[in-house]
Amino acid sequence: MDWLFDPFQVSFVRQALWAGILVSLLCALAGTWVVLRGMAFLGDAMSHGMLLGVALASAAGVNILIGALLSAGGMAYGVSLLSRSARLSQDTSIGLLFAGMLSLGVIVVSHSQSFAVDLTAFLFGDVLAVGAQDLAGLGLALAVTAAVALLGHRLFVALAFDPRKAHTLGLRPRLAHVLLLGLVTLAIVASFHIVGTLLVFGLLIGPPAAAALWARSIPAIMLGAALLGIASTVIGLIVSWHAATAAGATIAAVAVGLFFLSALADHLRRRPTRAGAAVAA
Repeated sequence: MDWLFDPFQVSFVRQALWAGILVSLLCALAGTWVVLRGMAFLGDAMSHGMLLGVALASAAGVNILIGALLSAGGMAYGVSLLSRSARLSQDTSIGLLFAGMLSLGVIVVSHSQSFAVDLTAFLFGDVLAVGAQDLAGLGLALAVTAAVALLGHRLFVALAFDPRKAHTLGLRPRLAHVLLLGLVTLAIVASFHIVGTLLVFGLLIGPPAAAALWARSIPAIMLGAALLGIASTVIGLIVSWHAATAAGATIAAVAVGLFFLSALADHLRRRPTRAGAAVAA
């Protein structure tokens, strides 16, 4: 069993494990609503559209987190603004902003001599280089996310299942939508510079989608997503250590793989029920 524990004898792998656990918890809280609201495309657009803000902040010598926050916030605001038009669907608005911001970001980055290195770091991060300050930042983001998720739970539930009824009951669905976008933005921005946009999006969508196939309540989905995210982190780090693969990408691949295993198990679970119903008919 030494192969199982050997990687975690090294300090930077242990740091990466803690970072992965914090990101998993963060993404479980925000990602559950992304899955329930069908906001996966928006989450993907926000995570990759941040490149423009990151590139501009880097070129100006400003903290890239500020650029990422402004860029992701601008994306969310732009989608909300364009979606008010009866002639444009939300998907169309997201697609336009996604393509526009990502292409502008690549143009800005392409003027840098370290283009390939910067783009690779943006996509995949460097989870094995996480420091104590990074963990503290993730812990703070997790505390804020948990507080917003708890206080806004009733609003988010109403928004996810019946926005019109929420408006009738005075639950302010527009406010709930803004808070939800803020929740997703915080999760993505707080995590991307450590683990990369690929891993953030993998943990934001994969574990909650897998848990949603089995859980019967929203808290259960969040709990299942957190456990699956942590499992993805542990398995991914072990595989990465022994197979010499990129840690962030491996963790993301495991998270997506667990979703497909969950979907297959759910399909096999339902087959006897369907077969019995066919015989009875």
